[in-house]
Amino acid sequence: MAKLTLLGKLRQWLKPDSAWISCTCPSGEREFILVGSIHMGIPAMSPLPGGLNDILTGCDALVVEADITLPFTPELAPPTQLAPLIQQLTAEQWQTFETLCQECQLSSEALANFPAWQIGLTLQQKQASLLGLRPEFGVDYQLLMRAKQTGQSVIALESQQQQLNLLTTLPDNGLHLLLDSLTHWRSNARQLQKMIDWWLSKGQHPRLPLPNLSRSFSNDLHDRFIVERNQQWAEYLVSLPAGRYLVAVGALHLCGPGNLVDLLTSLTERE
Repeated sequence: MAKLTLLGKLRQWLKPDSAWISCTCPSGEREFILVGSIHMGIPAMSPLPGGLNDILTGCDALVVEADITLPFTPELAPPTQLAPLIQQLTAEQWQTFETLCQECQLSSEALANFPAWQIGLTLQQKQASLLGLRPEFGVDYQLLMRAKQTGQSVIALESQQQQLNLLTTLPDNGLHLLLDSLTHWRSNARQLQKMIDWWLSKGQHPRLPLPNLSRSFSNDLHDRFIVERNQQWAEYLVSLPAGRYLVAVGALHLCGPGNLVDLLTSLTERE
């Protein structure tokens, strides 16, 4: 009988919304409406689809990864001194790096002077820019601006400095992040386009589920950037006061092993 009660709780906890993923705690005290966000978007993604602004209005707070509308002065520790980038890469990797720099109209010689994590991030941001994506059309940015215009509460799961620390504390100055960027360059572009197409389709097809997204990180980076943060976020979310929350996090946090929805569900087993 106890097992049936638990299964009943899990069914109540995880139930699909007509357009988004809606999770209601077994006690009914908290409801989370989870939205897979794209941090940069195109003009056609504004305004947001599917009555998302109306959903936000009906929530007690907006939950985001970080409040990117706040002013931020980064604190950077001196990077670890390593061999020049050309010596850290194989000949093939260096050739790919130079080719992508040319594609992005960046100087490989100048970019190679920065820590590897910063090089990888710069290439990724430039790729998104070349695809027509802009930060002001990102899903979380638009939701943040809407929440602040209407005076709604905003809850940040992390500070911008904490997010920066994730990058600056990577082993070897984030060399594996750069290598993943080089390896998955074309698939990342296809994935961004897939997410854009999904968002643009939500207005006409609100029940369209989140598309299948491929992993663009190695196992270690996936655990660090996705799984470990999801675990921290899930525990924090279930500790929030009673209420209804719109949770906008990167789409990769809502799919695959260790996704935020599954972790939220598993927490009910411990109650």
